Amino acid sequence: MFCTNETPSWMPRIRAALFAAVVTTLGACDGTNSVAPDVAGADPAALADGEAPDSLALAPGEGVSLATASFAGGIPFGTSALPTSWFGSRYNGALRNIWPGSLRSELAAIKARGGKVVLMFAGNEKYYKDGSGHFSLDKWKQRVNRFRSVDFSSYVKDGTIVGHYMIDEPNDPANWNGRPISASTVDEMGRYSKQLWPTMTTVVRTEPGYFGFNPRYVDAAWAQYLHRRGDVGSYIRKQVSDAQRRGLGLVVGLNVIHGGPNKTRMTASQIRDWGSALLSSSYPCAFISWQYNANYLNSGSIRDAMSYLRNKAERRSTRSCRGS
Repeated sequence: MFCTNETPSWMPRIRAALFAAVVTTLGACDGTNSVAPDVAGADPAALADGEAPDSLALAPGEGVSLATASFAGGIPFGTSALPTSWFGSRYNGALRNIWPGSLRSELAAIKARGGKVVLMFAGNEKYYKDGSGHFSLDKWKQRVNRFRSVDFSSYVKDGTIVGHYMIDEPNDPANWNGRPISASTVDEMGRYSKQLWPTMTTVVRTEPGYFGFNPRYVDAAWAQYLHRRGDVGSYIRKQVSDAQRRGLGLVVGLNVIHGGPNKTRMTASQIRDWGSALLSSSYPCAFISWQYNANYLNSGSIRDAMSYLRNKAERRSTRSCRGS
């Protein structure tokens, strides 16, 4: 799939971005922005899926000192697919899919910027579906096994790795050609992850009510708010109650790209109000929104709203995602 004589459509943009980053760095004196585009740590499958160009952008004013920074406290705050270069004063959390060969170096860079990350090992769901478009546990295990030879245990121990994000929306039949993944199968995925990495938290992106039982090997669920979920205060209270009853930790966040009314992008005021409601609960262990988009996040009002929520997240008590 990756061996081709054709030049990918995004390659000229990568070359241009690399050149621009070098020129900018040579002309700068403060050394606050990373010159290494996040493409270095991306899973090649993600690059083939066209995810590379947007990840090359650097966040204006988001650089950190070249000296190692420590996690600021509270709970991690950020987005999915957040480039390493964006970790800093506004964002210190992310959901990432990193190629095994770059994992240790990317984790070191994220830690140096005071960040924490939830890691997706299996990658795009198309790699672990069978010929009928249904979930294949065997194929999922093969994808996860790519990381067995990588020693990242120190980053689990020091908290840089928040957890292993095993799968996205197993409950949605649209993702799996009409056949949702059973909760017992997801718990089996957690068991397999624990066999490989016993101390790493297991996370699944589905609301805790998906589980009709207390899962044994899944540590945390994920509640992502969008407008059609109804009143945000009622929403977070229900998600916390469901998580507590099942002994699960809870990651929260906003669908900022398609979560407004009629699937629009959220406005700055919606981000502030709805995000504040999610953070009104002391139960969530991280606030990771969907998803990174450089142009959107670079808007002045959106930056201000995100900074406002980051400050709230930082004032929260640090909490493990392992639940009870």
